Amino acid sequence: MSRFDTIAVIDWSGGADTGPRPRKDAIWAAVIRDGRPEPSRYLRSRIAAEAWLAGLFADDLAAGRRLFAGFDFPFGYPEGFAAQLTGRADPLAVWNWYAAHLEDDGKANNRFALAARINRRFPGTGPFWFNGTMTDLPDLPRRKRDCDDAHGMPERRLCERHAKGAFTCWQMGGAGAVGSQVMTGMAVLARLRQRFAGRIAVWPFEPLDAPIALVEVWPSLHAGAVRAATGPEDIKDEVQVRVLAARIARMQAEGRLAPALAAVPNAARAEEGWIFDLNRPEPHSEAA
Repeated sequence: MSRFDTIAVIDWSGGADTGPRPRKDAIWAAVIRDGRPEPSRYLRSRIAAEAWLAGLFADDLAAGRRLFAGFDFPFGYPEGFAAQLTGRADPLAVWNWYAAHLEDDGKANNRFALAARINRRFPGTGPFWFNGTMTDLPDLPRRKRDCDDAHGMPERRLCERHAKGAFTCWQMGGAGAVGSQVMTGMAVLARLRQRFAGRIAVWPFEPLDAPIALVEVWPSLHAGAVRAATGPEDIKDEVQVRVLAARIARMQAEGRLAPALAAVPNAARAEEGWIFDLNRPEPHSEAA
């Protein structure tokens, strides 16, 4: 695998526009280009983030640079979901389905209604849960305990069963939940794949022989390093993208990046996806 010239890490958000002043629980991005860190980017909405990403991709392609772009949300669902939703066991078909059906103007979106709509495709109640709106949605339980198991979906992906503290993709809201990030993030990345067709590869589903690699990352694997680098006035979201980008750049410099990208179980390559660097010998240690 040829070397990446640019390392970018993006901390995603499924919520509303967070305003002009940098704050937590927003979208943040860190970029290291040719070994030099750039100032972190605060992106107040998914509209702003998609435009910035399109510019980043276009600039690196025009300059002949290879780009590693890490996003902190799952790239797939537990096995069986893609076929139930799209008729094909193809995780990228789920991305395209969300791009076609998610209505999102950056300030509001229909993610909870869409989760309820998807639940209706399954027997029983679920698999999605947590309705964050004031209006009851009969097909989207507000609590996990109101779901049953008749939907037939596994609770977690294989990688999440190995990643202590990882949340299930089915939880659409609440502290630490990733369900909304998954849905909104997949829709944005699907549009970027269409816009830059043939020049983007999605790890671990596709060979990384395109100029741009989209990779699922999880900053919580590096929680100790993030805590150590966070000062009293710092925003954790900004610190964690900066720390993770630097670690990925260091892995490449030390020859550890390509082996980490190759260390994915075959089952995860087919449909569920994988968390980058989960397979290191001590995945939760704070060693560099």
